Amino acid sequence: MGARAKEWHPSAAYLYVLMLDGPALAWEYLRRNPDYRANYGLLAGGSDDEAGQAARWGLRLLEDPARDARQAQPAWLPDPDGLPQLHPDAAAAPDAPVFALWRMPGRKQLAHDGQRLLLTAYRPEGALRAAVSPALEHGMAYAYGLAAGARLRERWRAATVTMERFDGYDGREVALPGAHAHAHGRPDRIALLHMRSLQTLDGLAAGATQREIAQALFGAAVVAERWHDLGEMRAQVRRLARRGQAFVDGGYWRLLQSEAAGDGRSG
Repeated sequence: MGARAKEWHPSAAYLYVLMLDGPALAWEYLRRNPDYRANYGLLAGGSDDEAGQAARWGLRLLEDPARDARQAQPAWLPDPDGLPQLHPDAAAAPDAPVFALWRMPGRKQLAHDGQRLLLTAYRPEGALRAAVSPALEHGMAYAYGLAAGARLRERWRAATVTMERFDGYDGREVALPGAHAHAHGRPDRIALLHMRSLQTLDGLAAGATQREIAQALFGAAVVAERWHDLGEMRAQVRRLARRGQAFVDGGYWRLLQSEAAGDGRSG
């Protein structure tokens, strides 16, 4: 696990996980898969078969597992739910919204997936993601697209939220209803489970005992008081480990679907 194995103990290092959406959480689990890490290491120098190797992990291109979700921009295959495509609108109305990337508030990342630009804009209410056609330029009217295929209704419903936010950022600061509902306040139970599961996985990879992991998660005083209480705390650590490992072993695919991500970013 490299540097991450040395940094698993401070819970503060994992607080960013509480704000991650489904695709970002999926990446956090995939990058901890030892087979994926080995696969990336073999092909890091360049390979004609990179796309084929990436596809087995649900990616268009291999992403560096050393980069966490705040830095990485994995290109998922197929696109995750809620990712609309933006294309030039050849028949736009005069008052149609225009693409104004640099007027969009928040930190932005752009990455090329071999065909399109993947845009991620980080906002207090959550990440805003879209696949932008190379033909779409600043100031041009745009139209939305969505890949045909299974689960179209569910994917369209998830993408609608993103599309409404994009239209609201047409060079203006428009506050959409509920836009900042998750900017502050206590994290939900599922987000906290993801954070603790990832920390548990890193602790195990670093060779920590279950008790040491429990101390990092719940505090030394709590562990000293409850560690021998019918094995409840040991069982919690084991459940977190099993839960996290299930996502690492392929369950991360579920986090790319709106049905799984809708209820607190999956259980």
